[in-house]
Amino acid sequence: MIAPAILYIVVLVGIPFLLAIYYSLSDATTGDPSLNFVGLRNFVAVLEDPVFRRSLKNTFIFTIVSQALVLVLAKILALALLKDFRGKWLARFLIMLPWTAPISLGVIGWMWILDSIFSPIDWSLRYMGLLGRPDAILGPASNLYWLGVPSLAMTSVIVVHIWRMLPLATVILLAGLTALPQEVLDAAEVDGAGFWRRLFQIMIPLLLPIISIAALFGVVFTFTDMVVVYVLTQGGPIHSTQVLASWAFFKGIEAGDLAQGSAIAIFLFPVMAAMAIFMLRLARRTEVA
Repeated sequence: MIAPAILYIVVLVGIPFLLAIYYSLSDATTGDPSLNFVGLRNFVAVLEDPVFRRSLKNTFIFTIVSQALVLVLAKILALALLKDFRGKWLARFLIMLPWTAPISLGVIGWMWILDSIFSPIDWSLRYMGLLGRPDAILGPASNLYWLGVPSLAMTSVIVVHIWRMLPLATVILLAGLTALPQEVLDAAEVDGAGFWRRLFQIMIPLLLPIISIAALFGVVFTFTDMVVVYVLTQGGPIHSTQVLASWAFFKGIEAGDLAQGSAIAIFLFPVMAAMAIFMLRLARRTEVA
């Protein structure tokens, strides 16, 4: 019964993973099909590369900041969607829309929103007097150049990724909230527990296994994602938004250095494995408790 699942894992996960390890220990390039064993030379070269170190740092910032905000916003949205209000179906549809739409099309839409000349955000800020005047809070320039300034570019990448991941986390937490025992919540309300006390002392502890699963999915998707960075900034300006996944692609595919591209990608594995083990242990511990 489990043979198809094992075959699926071996063919689509095991073989590419072993092939990546094999490439990372060779001198493979797209121009030379011969594979000569070079030991750990590619890993040493990757560690000495300042762009790789910056990509590793950006990957952690990108993942931790975006997932922390996603979990907080998803919790707020899930609590709001538990209530009965007019237009609830429309709100659920709009929240789910970013997850159902092709991510590349969504990011292209964000490119227009963050455009250096025609950005509607900049237009709104200028209209409110916050931008484009000598005494404006955001400066006298007519535009903020969201994708041209390193700090704003990283902020933009994080915001777009939050927009992308929020629906999945909301649905997972909403499912967890609907499964909470209502008699426990009713008893706490009868005992005089307010909203914040019920939230932090009852709901969140009971939801910890679900939150751990939502965080695990979010971290895996965020850590390995390169679409938002590739479409929105191409890793720029000056590699300020480069992450491991995009740098592995640029190095291995666009630059043709398959060996170093594979070595960069291999660095994702121990980090992801450690995160998965930690999250699953946390979920199991809270479930047992």
